[in-house]
Amino acid sequence: MEPELLRTLLMNVASTSRMAVELFLQLQSDSEESDDDIETPDAQDTKLLVAVTDVLSTVERRLWARETSTQWWDHIVLQSWDDEQWLQNFRMRKATFMALCAELAPTLRRRDTRLRAALPVEKRVAIAIWKLATPDCFRSVANQFGVGKSTFGMVLMQVCTAINRTLLRRTVTLGNVQDIVDGFAEMGFPNCGGAIDGTHIPILSPPHLASEYVNRKGYFSVVLQALVDHRGRFTDIYSGWPGKVHDARIFRNSSLFRRLRAGTFFPDRKITVGDVEMPTVILGDPAYPLMPWLMKPYTGKLDRSKDRFNYRLSRCRMTVECAFGRLKARWRCLYGKLDLGESSISAVISACCTLHNICEGKGERFSEEWTSEVRRLEDEFAQPESRANREAQERASRIRDALREQFDAESQQ
Repeated sequence: MEPELLRTLLMNVASTSRMAVELFLQLQSDSEESDDDIETPDAQDTKLLVAVTDVLSTVERRLWARETSTQWWDHIVLQSWDDEQWLQNFRMRKATFMALCAELAPTLRRRDTRLRAALPVEKRVAIAIWKLATPDCFRSVANQFGVGKSTFGMVLMQVCTAINRTLLRRTVTLGNVQDIVDGFAEMGFPNCGGAIDGTHIPILSPPHLASEYVNRKGYFSVVLQALVDHRGRFTDIYSGWPGKVHDARIFRNSSLFRRLRAGTFFPDRKITVGDVEMPTVILGDPAYPLMPWLMKPYTGKLDRSKDRFNYRLSRCRMTVECAFGRLKARWRCLYGKLDLGESSISAVISACCTLHNICEGKGERFSEEWTSEVRRLEDEFAQPESRANREAQERASRIRDALREQFDAESQQ
């Protein structure tokens, strides 16, 4: 041990011991001077414990707390970084970051204790955002911000939970349905309220029922099901199902399916196509069942009119695939084999979707460099191909055929 460190250690121990002896003698003196008020042994023990705690709180924390540096965050990031640096590292400008902190402050603010000062809300949020935006390991991020590894893990989940409780319902929401319908109509599909799909998020092997999480590409994953609007913003999310489970089963177990089937998700807005009444629909790939309120492509042998229908549907459905691409490029932790418990994984995914909508809504620039950065990870964790679902309701088939005929007629005009 270095001489200087040894000397400091011995002085701190000696100082603490001296103060403890003086405190004990003072308590003993007070006890002898008190003739009428005789304290019980329990009361004396309690008084001594409180007093010793007060003494220990005045001693340097070097004995039990590892010294860390906050110079980088306090003086470089907060005071020197411009908006471009904030965007590249936190995926948002400083103004958006500070607005996010203000929203989360009532939930995240902590009081100082005798032993240590509480982390400021801004630093808590920064720690979490940095981790979500990078594939860095826990220890690397903890060292970057000058906190312990256990503190980092706790802060990450506190921030993600706060985002989900405070902002999720306000941010991941349907919004103005008419704007969405008009947006998809401009892209070529009438009375459409969204596009649905699922994407696999890589995880480490779970401790229980691991084989259920192995998807058709052979890696462990959980599934994120999402509905997006014409701008690529999430309007409904559902995550946490094991990667082995088929998209159609996940969909049938979601609240979105129940609300669509009951007719309560969208306002009652029907149009007539040919002689068939058509409700507001969502668009899916062949893995989903054909329903009166869910249109999907034709499969099998296709003629020109069916090809034309599939083209229009796929053009609109691409919005959800693009949204997933931007989500994962912006929040790269979703490609980093999340090393978390099952409930924590879902919380992190939901927080990333919420932050995606916030960034898109605030007009935060999306850098194409981020997409190129994750291409290697996309190759490593390729998405499993969808297995076609041949379930179809008669009414749904009539609606799809009517749309096909209408698209065919429009192309000939």
